Amino acid sequence: MKSKFQLVALIGKYQTFFSNATVASSREALGAVADFLHSQGCDVVLEQDTARNMGLTGYTQLSVAQIGEQCDLGLVVGGDGTMLGIGRQMAAYGVPLIGINQGRLGFITDVPYQGFAATLEPMLQGDYVEDHRSLMDARVMRSGDCVYTAAAMNDVVLNRGATSGMVELRVEVDGHFVANQRADGLIIATPTGSTAYALSAGGPLLHPSIPGWVMVPIAPHTLSNRPIVLANTSHIAIELVAGRDASASFDMQSLASLMHGDRIEVTRSQHHVRFLHPRGWSYFDTLREKLHWNEGVAPQ
Repeated sequence: MKSKFQLVALIGKYQTFFSNATVASSREALGAVADFLHSQGCDVVLEQDTARNMGLTGYTQLSVAQIGEQCDLGLVVGGDGTMLGIGRQMAAYGVPLIGINQGRLGFITDVPYQGFAATLEPMLQGDYVEDHRSLMDARVMRSGDCVYTAAAMNDVVLNRGATSGMVELRVEVDGHFVANQRADGLIIATPTGSTAYALSAGGPLLHPSIPGWVMVPIAPHTLSNRPIVLANTSHIAIELVAGRDASASFDMQSLASLMHGDRIEVTRSQHHVRFLHPRGWSYFDTLREKLHWNEGVAPQ
């Protein structure tokens, strides 16, 4: 059968600090996936930074914006970090994404590289599960002016300085005062991000279908400051009242430092990321695999 997706973009994992062996392995993987896509009747283009950093030639190269405007599908060969980066950028275009993971199964890159062809073939013909993930829009306000904006698929994090003590934060939701918190920081996470930093700070897991966010204090001074689940229609404002060398990050996109009085404002984005999974995919299968829920269970 002919593929449902005619023009497919390949996006790879690349970093300047990769060893030559790692680059060669990734280049080989991208070539194998491209050959398979051609065999399924797809036209293949490469994201331009992927092509340049991997030394791949012989393919049409497109920017992320051009991929969003022209392509029917994005195929990401890498891990969750690679998918987070491209997902934020592709959300505004509505192009669906499939993640192929060369290492261990990821939370959002769930097609293993070994045997990828058998998994991808029915997906390319339209046999897949579609999964939408919400995004947050965040901005940093300073003296009434916006000094930084970013989108986040995982989380917005305000952190204390590396060598300083706690920060004091004033938290508002929808214009209502919630609390003054003294802690090492505060995390606002989407359901996708609930399995990341928020989980290690003691937050709950949120199923991706829940239209909510979780607000998780990091090592709070008052133990009654607990994680709370909020509607994702909320407008959250966090003001830095006290604390030195505090910083903010948005899916690891960082604003180096914050000043006293700065406000981080978080709202729901009008865009969402479209993931495609193999037929039979289950969020709970992913959790069980990644969190090792079955380990230590005695056989029946």
